[in-house]
Amino acid sequence: MGSVTTKKHANGLDYVDVNTPLCKARIFLQGAQIDYFEPVGKKPLLWVSSADDYEPGNGIRGGIPVCWPWFGMSDTPDFPQHGFARTRIWSLESVKMRDQVVDLKFTLKVSEEDKQYWPHDTEVEVLMTLSDTLSVSLVNINKSDYEISLTQALHTYFPIEDIHQLKASGFTGSKYIEFGNGPFAQEQDGVDFTRETDRVYTELGETQELHTPDGIIEVSRENSTSAVLWNPWIDKSVRLSRFNSDDYLTMVCLEAANVLEDKVVLAPNESHTLTTHIRWK
Repeated sequence: MGSVTTKKHANGLDYVDVNTPLCKARIFLQGAQIDYFEPVGKKPLLWVSSADDYEPGNGIRGGIPVCWPWFGMSDTPDFPQHGFARTRIWSLESVKMRDQVVDLKFTLKVSEEDKQYWPHDTEVEVLMTLSDTLSVSLVNINKSDYEISLTQALHTYFPIEDIHQLKASGFTGSKYIEFGNGPFAQEQDGVDFTRETDRVYTELGETQELHTPDGIIEVSRENSTSAVLWNPWIDKSVRLSRFNSDDYLTMVCLEAANVLEDKVVLAPNESHTLTTHIRWK
């Protein structure tokens, strides 16, 4: 059947350790952030910088940070980039085992302090299903008596062995904005990497693939027509915190998102679930 246990990192962060006949995984309560997922007999599907120190209060540079309730910079100066959820302590609400599959549910209670950023009455959950594939869902429920809107992303870092050999595919028919310019029509299905890439895609199909020297990683989304494709390349790598100067060579982010015209708008008592599925194809 396997085991699901709560452990403590050497630097003090609590995490959930999953070990089943189908996979091994580690999920930190800070940020409800999974940083390790390895299907049995295959290579890990998530990347983390060796420069990350796992210090409490810092979002982990890798895995799947949860960007909520906004993606990127807020419209309000001095609000934290990518929201506050990725550095807060979530609660592990439930663990379910069905055969060799593990279902986890995490919830976040918005503190009085964080109501300065998010004064709305909402419920937010992260759901994970772990087998030989990984599914992560971000659930929003509007408990307010008025409409709310938000942007969000599941900021997934993938290990790709060699950025020069990576080709990302599945982008035909979409549009993207990059470095504040656009939107541009995506004319080709594939994307190669020869420079810093920071594209926010819209009108995007539900499935993309990362063709790496180690195989093909399939990435699909539900309730999302937007995604972010990111590699910092050389110059930006030097400026990033908890990131080695050569890390850009072995990682790429392909993030399930609800951004730009794909933002989430919720009527009172309405809910929305953003999901990403990843697997070795």
